[in-house]
Amino acid sequence: MSTHTYLAYDYPLLSMFWTLLWFFLWVMWFVLLFRVIGDIFRDDSLSGWGKTGWLVFCIVLPFLGVFVYLIARGKEMGSREISHAQAQQRAFDDYIRDTAGGGRTTSSAEELAKLSEMRSHGDITDDEFRRAKDLVLSGAGPSARSDAPTSHHT
Repeated sequence: MSTHTYLAYDYPLLSMFWTLLWFFLWVMWFVLLFRVIGDIFRDDSLSGWGKTGWLVFCIVLPFLGVFVYLIARGKEMGSREISHAQAQQRAFDDYIRDTAGGGRTTSSAEELAKLSEMRSHGDITDDEFRRAKDLVLSGAGPSARSDAPTSHHT
């Protein structure tokens, strides 16, 4: 009587599971490798030679290089990532603030120049220009009031 021994790997479902597991680990390895390489370039405390040394180590002996880097410098990777994200957020906030003009106050001379330009283009009448000029010179310029003179031309 012959008995057949079936291994767990002989089943197609388990084979697919192992294939997916290895594929997932392969993708995670590349994510980890690129994060380490990005951290090497982002780190301002490393000199050029230090960056070159770590990069060569990670390229020539990738598994060993990445694992040694994580052991030696992994603790600071998180803090560098956080500081980089905060710097990007500050830059984005500054860009939005500058673009929207928030917090930017115009001087009386700038407002008068804008009013003069609007009058020369015919956007406002001479009477509207005089009223707006009086508002600017009194300290309650058009940017501070919601009922600023606007053109009623059609």
